[in-house]
Amino acid sequence: MLKALIVDDEKPVRTAIGTLGAWSRFQIEQPLMAENGKEALRILREVRPEIVFLDINMPIMNGLDFLKKASGEFPNTCFLIVSGYDDFTYAQTAIRYGAQDYLLKPVVEEELNGAILRAVQTLCPDFSIDAQKEKNLAPDEIIEIIHDYIENNYSQNIKLSMFADKYYFSKEYLTRQFKARYHCGIYEYVLKVRMKRAKELLLDPENKIQEIAERVGYADHNYFSKAFRTYYGVTPSAFRQEAGIIG
Repeated sequence: MLKALIVDDEKPVRTAIGTLGAWSRFQIEQPLMAENGKEALRILREVRPEIVFLDINMPIMNGLDFLKKASGEFPNTCFLIVSGYDDFTYAQTAIRYGAQDYLLKPVVEEELNGAILRAVQTLCPDFSIDAQKEKNLAPDEIIEIIHDYIENNYSQNIKLSMFADKYYFSKEYLTRQFKARYHCGIYEYVLKVRMKRAKELLLDPENKIQEIAERVGYADHNYFSKAFRTYYGVTPSAFRQEAGIIG
Protein backbone atom coordinates (compact mmCIF):
# COMPACT_ATOMS: atom_id res chain seq x y z
CA MET A 1 0.00 0.00 0.00
CA LEU A 2 1.18 3.50 -0.81
CA LYS A 3 1.11 6.32 1.75
CA ALA A 4 -0.18 9.86 1.26
CA LEU A 5 0.02 13.15 3.15
CA ILE A 6 -2.35 16.12 2.93
CA VAL A 7 -0.82 19.46 3.92
CA ASP A 8 -3.20 22.42 4.34
CA ASP A 9 -3.89 24.84 7.17
CA GLU A 10 -7.64 24.71 6.41
CA LYS A 11 -9.29 21.71 8.03
CA PRO A 12 -12.30 21.69 5.61
CA VAL A 13 -9.89 21.34 2.69
CA ARG A 14 -8.00 18.50 4.35
CA THR A 15 -11.32 16.80 5.09
CA ALA A 16 -12.57 17.30 1.52
CA ILE A 17 -9.47 15.74 -0.02
CA GLY A 18 -9.53 12.90 2.51
CA THR A 19 -13.20 12.22 1.78
CA LEU A 20 -13.23 12.57 -2.01
CA GLY A 21 -10.10 10.57 -2.75
CA ALA A 22 -10.68 6.96 -3.83
CA TRP A 23 -7.76 5.79 -1.68
CA SER A 24 -8.47 2.07 -1.38
CA ARG A 25 -9.12 1.81 -5.10
CA PHE A 26 -5.66 3.24 -5.76
CA GLN A 27 -4.10 1.01 -3.07
CA ILE A 28 -3.29 4.00 -0.86
CA GLU A 29 -3.63 4.02 2.91
CA GLN A 30 -5.91 6.63 4.49
CA PRO A 31 -3.86 9.86 4.23
CA LEU A 32 -1.99 11.50 7.07
CA MET A 33 -2.69 15.20 7.75
CA ALA A 34 -0.51 18.23 8.49
CA GLU A 35 -1.41 21.90 9.07
CA ASN A 36 1.79 23.52 7.83
CA GLY A 37 5.00 22.86 5.95
CA LYS A 38 7.15 22.45 9.06
CA GLU A 39 4.91 19.72 10.47
CA ALA A 40 4.64 18.13 7.02
CA LEU A 41 8.42 18.00 6.63
CA ARG A 42 8.71 16.15 9.93
CA ILE A 43 6.05 13.61 8.85
CA LEU A 44 7.69 13.23 5.46
CA ARG A 45 11.02 12.38 7.08
CA GLU A 46 9.45 9.94 9.55
CA VAL A 47 6.83 8.17 7.44
CA ARG A 48 8.09 8.71 3.86
CA PRO A 49 4.70 9.04 2.10
CA GLU A 50 4.98 8.60 -1.65
CA ILE A 51 2.26 11.17 -2.49
CA VAL A 52 1.90 14.63 -0.92
CA PHE A 53 -0.98 17.09 -1.45
CA LEU A 54 0.16 20.60 -0.68
CA ASP A 55 -1.39 24.04 -0.23
CA ILE A 56 0.73 27.07 -1.13
CA ASN A 57 -0.46 29.74 1.31
CA MET A 58 0.25 28.38 4.82
CA PRO A 59 1.71 29.79 8.05
CA ILE A 60 5.15 28.89 9.53
CA MET A 61 6.43 27.43 6.24
CA ASN A 62 4.56 28.11 3.02
CA GLY A 63 3.96 25.50 0.38
CA LEU A 64 6.59 26.63 -2.11
CA ASP A 65 9.33 26.77 0.54
CA PHE A 66 8.31 23.31 1.73
CA LEU A 67 8.20 21.99 -1.82
CA LYS A 68 11.66 23.34 -2.65
CA LYS A 69 13.15 21.69 0.43
CA ALA A 70 11.12 18.45 0.38
CA SER A 71 11.55 17.71 -3.33
CA GLY A 72 15.32 18.06 -2.88
CA GLU A 73 15.32 15.53 -0.03
CA PHE A 74 12.74 13.20 -1.56
CA PRO A 75 13.05 13.38 -5.36
CA ASN A 76 10.94 10.25 -5.90
CA THR A 77 7.90 11.59 -4.01
CA CYS A 78 4.95 12.89 -6.04
CA PHE A 79 3.94 16.39 -4.92
CA LEU A 80 0.52 17.70 -5.95
CA ILE A 81 -0.38 21.34 -5.35
CA VAL A 82 -3.95 22.13 -4.23
CA SER A 83 -4.27 25.90 -4.28
CA GLY A 84 -6.82 28.69 -4.28
CA TYR A 85 -4.59 30.70 -6.63
CA ASP A 86 -5.27 30.31 -10.34
CA ASP A 87 -1.98 31.95 -11.16
CA PHE A 88 0.44 30.86 -13.88
CA THR A 89 3.45 32.13 -11.93
CA TYR A 90 2.55 30.00 -8.90
CA ALA A 91 2.01 26.96 -11.10
CA GLN A 92 5.24 27.54 -12.99
CA THR A 93 7.22 27.89 -9.76
CA ALA A 94 5.58 24.81 -8.25
CA ILE A 95 6.47 22.72 -11.31
CA ARG A 96 10.05 24.02 -11.26
CA TYR A 97 10.31 22.92 -7.64
CA GLY A 98 9.07 19.43 -8.45
CA ALA A 99 5.25 19.48 -8.32
CA GLN A 100 3.62 16.91 -10.61
CA ASP A 101 0.13 18.44 -10.66
CA TYR A 102 -1.62 21.72 -9.83
CA LEU A 103 -5.26 21.52 -8.69
CA LEU A 104 -7.51 24.43 -7.83
CA LYS A 105 -9.80 24.83 -4.84
CA PRO A 106 -12.56 23.99 -4.28
CA VAL A 107 -11.49 20.41 -4.85
CA VAL A 108 -13.42 18.63 -7.60
CA GLU A 109 -13.73 14.88 -7.08
CA GLU A 110 -13.14 13.91 -10.69
CA GLU A 111 -10.04 16.11 -11.02
CA LEU A 112 -8.67 14.96 -7.66
CA ASN A 113 -8.94 11.26 -8.49
CA GLY A 114 -7.51 11.87 -11.94
CA ALA A 115 -4.47 13.50 -10.31
CA ILE A 116 -4.16 10.64 -7.83
CA LEU A 117 -4.26 8.11 -10.66
CA ARG A 118 -1.54 9.97 -12.55
CA ALA A 119 0.62 10.08 -9.42
CA VAL A 120 0.14 6.36 -8.77
CA GLN A 121 0.98 5.52 -12.37
CA THR A 122 4.12 7.65 -12.10
CA LEU A 123 5.14 5.66 -9.03
CA CYS A 124 3.86 2.30 -10.36
CA PRO A 125 3.77 2.42 -14.18
CA ASP A 126 1.93 -0.90 -14.49
CA PHE A 127 -0.90 0.10 -12.15
CA SER A 128 -4.44 -0.32 -13.52
CA ILE A 129 -3.87 0.60 -17.13
CA ASP A 130 -7.41 -0.51 -17.98
CA ALA A 131 -8.77 1.71 -15.22
CA GLN A 132 -7.48 4.74 -17.11
CA LYS A 133 -9.94 4.01 -19.92
CA GLU A 134 -12.79 3.91 -17.44
CA LYS A 135 -11.54 7.09 -15.79
CA ASN A 136 -11.80 8.93 -19.10
CA LEU A 137 -15.53 8.28 -19.33
CA ALA A 138 -17.70 11.37 -18.84
CA PRO A 139 -19.99 11.31 -15.76
CA ASP A 140 -23.13 11.12 -17.92
CA GLU A 141 -21.69 8.09 -19.73
CA ILE A 142 -21.00 6.39 -16.42
CA ILE A 143 -24.56 7.06 -15.20
CA GLU A 144 -25.96 5.55 -18.40
CA ILE A 145 -23.72 2.49 -17.96
CA ILE A 146 -24.98 2.07 -14.39
CA HIS A 147 -28.59 2.41 -15.58
CA ASP A 148 -28.10 -0.23 -18.27
CA TYR A 149 -26.29 -2.52 -15.85
CA ILE A 150 -29.26 -2.42 -13.47
CA GLU A 151 -31.67 -3.14 -16.31
CA ASN A 152 -29.73 -6.26 -17.24
CA ASN A 153 -28.54 -7.43 -13.82
CA TYR A 154 -31.36 -6.58 -11.39
CA SER A 155 -31.36 -10.15 -10.07
CA GLN A 156 -27.78 -9.71 -8.81
CA ASN A 157 -26.62 -8.23 -5.51
CA ILE A 158 -26.09 -4.64 -6.66
CA LYS A 159 -24.11 -2.33 -4.37
CA LEU A 160 -23.21 1.32 -4.82
CA SER A 161 -19.65 0.58 -3.75
CA MET A 162 -19.03 -1.55 -6.84
CA PHE A 163 -19.71 1.47 -9.07
CA ALA A 164 -17.82 3.89 -6.81
CA ASP A 165 -14.72 1.67 -6.84
CA LYS A 166 -14.87 1.06 -10.56
CA TYR A 167 -15.40 4.63 -11.75
CA TYR A 168 -13.49 6.57 -9.05
CA PHE A 169 -16.49 8.57 -7.81
CA SER A 170 -18.02 8.61 -4.34
CA LYS A 171 -21.33 6.84 -3.73
CA GLU A 172 -22.91 10.19 -2.90
CA TYR A 173 -21.79 11.77 -6.17
CA LEU A 174 -23.06 8.87 -8.28
CA THR A 175 -26.40 8.92 -6.45
CA ARG A 176 -26.83 12.66 -7.08
CA GLN A 177 -25.97 12.34 -10.77
CA PHE A 178 -28.22 9.31 -11.24
CA LYS A 179 -31.11 11.05 -9.49
CA ALA A 180 -30.66 14.18 -11.59
CA ARG A 181 -31.03 12.12 -14.76
CA TYR A 182 -33.52 9.43 -13.78
CA HIS A 183 -35.37 11.18 -10.91
CA CYS A 184 -34.65 8.48 -8.35
CA GLY A 185 -31.67 7.07 -6.50
CA ILE A 186 -29.73 4.02 -7.68
CA TYR A 187 -31.18 1.70 -5.04
CA GLU A 188 -34.65 3.10 -5.72
CA TYR A 189 -34.20 2.28 -9.39
CA VAL A 190 -33.05 -1.26 -8.61
CA LEU A 191 -36.22 -1.73 -6.55
CA LYS A 192 -38.37 -0.20 -9.29
CA VAL A 193 -36.98 -2.58 -11.94
CA ARG A 194 -37.32 -5.60 -9.65
CA MET A 195 -40.90 -4.80 -8.67
CA LYS A 196 -41.96 -4.15 -12.25
CA ARG A 197 -40.50 -7.49 -13.34
CA ALA A 198 -42.04 -9.27 -10.33
CA LYS A 199 -45.45 -7.93 -11.29
CA GLU A 200 -45.06 -9.28 -14.80
CA LEU A 201 -43.99 -12.70 -13.51
CA LEU A 202 -46.89 -12.89 -11.04
CA LEU A 203 -49.36 -12.63 -13.92
CA ASP A 204 -48.20 -16.06 -15.12
CA PRO A 205 -49.75 -18.72 -12.83
CA GLU A 206 -46.98 -21.15 -13.76
CA ASN A 207 -44.48 -19.07 -11.76
CA LYS A 208 -44.21 -19.87 -8.07
CA ILE A 209 -43.71 -16.92 -5.72
CA GLN A 210 -40.47 -18.41 -4.38
CA GLU A 211 -39.14 -18.73 -7.93
CA ILE A 212 -40.19 -15.17 -8.76
CA ALA A 213 -38.42 -13.88 -5.67
CA GLU A 214 -35.17 -15.51 -6.74
CA ARG A 215 -35.54 -14.33 -10.34
CA VAL A 216 -35.76 -10.70 -9.25
CA GLY A 217 -32.93 -10.85 -6.73
CA TYR A 218 -34.41 -12.03 -3.43
CA ALA A 219 -33.12 -15.23 -1.85
CA ASP A 220 -35.75 -14.96 0.91
CA HIS A 221 -39.30 -15.03 -0.47
CA ASN A 222 -40.64 -13.58 2.78
CA TYR A 223 -38.41 -10.54 2.37
CA PHE A 224 -39.55 -10.30 -1.25
CA SER A 225 -43.19 -10.39 -0.16
CA LYS A 226 -42.59 -7.57 2.32
CA ALA A 227 -40.78 -5.50 -0.31
CA PHE A 228 -43.59 -6.09 -2.81
CA ARG A 229 -46.25 -5.14 -0.26
CA THR A 230 -44.38 -1.99 0.71
CA TYR A 231 -44.04 -1.00 -2.95
CA TYR A 232 -47.54 -1.87 -4.23
CA GLY A 233 -49.59 -1.94 -1.03
CA VAL A 234 -50.53 -5.62 -1.43
CA THR A 235 -48.72 -8.92 -1.01
CA PRO A 236 -47.82 -10.99 -4.09
CA SER A 237 -50.60 -13.46 -3.22
CA ALA A 238 -53.16 -10.69 -2.80
CA PHE A 239 -52.05 -9.14 -6.10
CA ARG A 240 -52.71 -12.45 -7.84
CA GLN A 241 -56.10 -12.78 -6.23
CA GLU A 242 -57.08 -9.27 -7.30
CA ALA A 243 -55.88 -10.05 -10.83
CA GLY A 244 -57.85 -13.31 -10.87
CA ILE A 245 -54.69 -15.38 -11.13
CA ILE A 246 -54.72 -18.85 -9.55
CA GLY A 247 -51.39 -20.42 -8.85
